[in-house]
Amino acid sequence: METGIRTRLAKRIRELRKKKGLTQEELSELAGIDYKHIQLLESKKASAPKVDTLEKLAKAFKIPLSKLLDFK
Repeated sequence: METGIRTRLAKRIRELRKKKGLTQEELSELAGIDYKHIQLLESKKASAPKVDTLEKLAKAFKIPLSKLLDFK
């Protein structure tokens, strides 16, 4: 069963956040994104993020945007 890109991105964000030892609140502060938006991005009903949001997340994780979008 193929997993949609939003679901794969949600898993990737959650995975990176946990790997860095961050809470959703801490990630939201680092990225300058509302905490509720982080919750939505990581949820099973993930919203479609804007490119600006993805850039902010990549910067908060200290990785290139291409690594954020690297779904293995």
